[in-house]
Amino acid sequence: MKRVFSGIQPTGNIHLGNYLGALRQFVDLQKDNECIYCIVDMHAITVPKDPETLKKNIMDVAALYLAIGIDPDKSIVFVQSDVPGHAELSWILTCSSYTGELSRMTQYKQKSKMQESAPTGLFMYPVLMAADILLYDTNIVPVGDDQKQHIELTRDLAKRVNGKYGEDTFVIPEGRYMKSGARIMSLDDPSSKMSKSAENEYSRIQLLDSPSKIKKSIMRATTDSEGIIRYDVENQPGLANLLNIYSVVTEKPVEDIVKEYDGKGYGALKKDLAEILIESLAPIQKSYNDIRNSDELKRILADGAEKANAIAEKTVKRVKDNFGLGNRF
Repeated sequence: MKRVFSGIQPTGNIHLGNYLGALRQFVDLQKDNECIYCIVDMHAITVPKDPETLKKNIMDVAALYLAIGIDPDKSIVFVQSDVPGHAELSWILTCSSYTGELSRMTQYKQKSKMQESAPTGLFMYPVLMAADILLYDTNIVPVGDDQKQHIELTRDLAKRVNGKYGEDTFVIPEGRYMKSGARIMSLDDPSSKMSKSAENEYSRIQLLDSPSKIKKSIMRATTDSEGIIRYDVENQPGLANLLNIYSVVTEKPVEDIVKEYDGKGYGALKKDLAEILIESLAPIQKSYNDIRNSDELKRILADGAEKANAIAEKTVKRVKDNFGLGNRF
């Protein structure tokens, strides 16, 4: 069996772009792989966070992991900071990385734009992400397609270290990206990806949104004045985004959806899409509410951290031995 690793930040309510772009893959991968899924709380503090809010968000995301169908009997689910190996390996990798390659990372350039001095954690974020992946001898990393650059950096760092310290130091991981609809765009600005940080709350749909909020968000979604339903990303990006969402949620080809709504207006498409989303998210919301405040959730995370630590400690020992670190040989 191949080993799968991925993680998401504890930013609270997960939005549809996260779910369709990455999280839904997590459930499918459990069937034939050894899966390790993490709440990456250390990544969250690259910018200041209120401690109590962060603690709540960690548990919210853990409950959502289980609610979408991740089975703790098949997968390891844990919180990143509960496994010290993440921080230890991150420093070792930092010493094999270069400021030039880190400064070229697209997300760093976007988030540090217009800042005279950006937080160091933001700059080093990709190295910690590489450590997260390499710590578990990961074969497959299921992520949204906006993470391709980070996966390539991880592979580059692993190959660099292997070339210098031994080919057995790290397993070289492969990214797994969703082909269709992997990049769900903002509902009010289809030139930008869907984001929790956007000012307009109707620019996104979150997994725990009420039916009325989901309907309002879809009905307000930006389209165009043409009134013709067709898939044209360049000229009708807003409509294309809605068709992508419809296609990924229902698993219907976009071409079939376009034919189904031929001669109908955008209103009919939006109304049906809203109902589809409400129906699709209802089981997740019910499961989340059942899990969130249970003692079982804490037990699952503690058990997951213990299992993750057992794997991580072996990797850290091997890496330190290859680097000549420590005195316990």
